[in-house]
Amino acid sequence: MAIEKAQKFSLPLILIHWLTLLLFIGVYACIELRGMVGYGLRDTMKQWHFVFGVSILVLTLIRIVARFASKIPAIQPKPPAWQMATAHTMEFALYVFMLAMPVLGYLAVNAYGHPVSVFGANLPVLVGANEALGEKLMGVHGTIANIGYVLIAVHAGAALYHHYFVRDNALRQMLPYG
Repeated sequence: MAIEKAQKFSLPLILIHWLTLLLFIGVYACIELRGMVGYGLRDTMKQWHFVFGVSILVLTLIRIVARFASKIPAIQPKPPAWQMATAHTMEFALYVFMLAMPVLGYLAVNAYGHPVSVFGANLPVLVGANEALGEKLMGVHGTIANIGYVLIAVHAGAALYHHYFVRDNALRQMLPYG
């Protein structure tokens, strides 16, 4: 069953969605795999982690503006009210996650006494050196990162559930083709 363009998210939102997924893969891969590589490459992976994280923050800000400026297609057939409430709660949690993680990471790096460097350019320092604050911020950053695995898995699982079991158009609305 082909879906008309009016039944899909806008192409910019679709592209931002999938680019954000790729950036999350990069963010998590850089951190999870850094212990398996040599010291020099470890620093490179940390820098890419920063680049990907700041990119997620910028894309999320653009996404929020685009999201409120766009018409949101309806899921057909219409899900029960409790599923829509759950979906909205999950969407809110994902947006908070996508905003909080880069900000916490940025502030933690600053608190450790370092600027965040993206493509060789140092971003403004937002907090002064304070190692105790850096430890606390990094602890929260790490905890929320673990929660992020769950949020992303539940989001992907719900999309697949809707596609393969409920057989509604929820996933197809976010695909760039079809």
